[in-house]
Amino acid sequence: MKIDVLNKYHSITIFFLSSVLWITNLNLSYNFTSLICFFLIATIGVSHGALDNLKGAKLLKKLSIKKNSLFYVAYIILALFVVLLWSILPMITLLIFLLVASFHFGKEDNVFAKRKVKFLDFFLFLKGSLVISAPLYFHMSDTIKIFEILNVNLGYINEKIILGIIIISLLSNLLISKKILLSFLDSFSIILLNFTFTPLIAFTIYFCFLHSVRHSFSLINEINKKDFNRGLISFLKLALPLTVITCMIFLTSVYFLNNNYLLNSAILKVIFIGLASLTFPHILLEYLLEKNEKRT
Repeated sequence: MKIDVLNKYHSITIFFLSSVLWITNLNLSYNFTSLICFFLIATIGVSHGALDNLKGAKLLKKLSIKKNSLFYVAYIILALFVVLLWSILPMITLLIFLLVASFHFGKEDNVFAKRKVKFLDFFLFLKGSLVISAPLYFHMSDTIKIFEILNVNLGYINEKIILGIIIISLLSNLLISKKILLSFLDSFSIILLNFTFTPLIAFTIYFCFLHSVRHSFSLINEINKKDFNRGLISFLKLALPLTVITCMIFLTSVYFLNNNYLLNSAILKVIFIGLASLTFPHILLEYLLEKNEKRT
């Protein structure tokens, strides 16, 4: 199956499931929900970045650097720096993370692009900002509580401004997508998920089953353009080592944080600060690869 056809059916499936969950009004507010979200994000969610070591080797080769260990050192140092920066300047780090994440979500989810957009295209930022603005609008108090657990106090937030961002984000699909209906389906799925569920659940479903799975499709296609099934098997084998390592690091972090915080608070800290620490080196790697491929 071609990658564009796969993305098409993926968008339709996610929208259908989001609609069913909204109509049935499924109640997922159980005590162990945060644990389920944690394990989904620590496995399925982070797996789409589990080939960064191969991308790093590719980048080093383009830069004529033979020591692959330099990639791991740089990646780990940058990740730890983000964690350190969050502990010192949580507000600034969070804001930068939300801006960068919005660009990333918009860029990676825009699989129906009608033109080749630049890495930091403003309209991609608008599209991706829906992931941030939707939980703020539909569950503002819950979202603010999550930020407070992350040591950030946002104070008063104007709902009309957030609604305006959501509307502009939806309209951005008209400018950057050639298959507008499918692109809108993705956006409506995000809205339905955030309308139906708490921020953590909505983000988990989006991050794992829309964003991560879709990005994995592109990686599988790069591995084997002719046979998707064989590409999938190869992807799972290649992604397993770093996915397991990341999951173990997340589990260990929750274990130690649980000594000083409630379990749910420890989980939220690890999920969002952990994702931030991985997102920055992941996006930087994607940017450097894209920049160097244009030169060759």
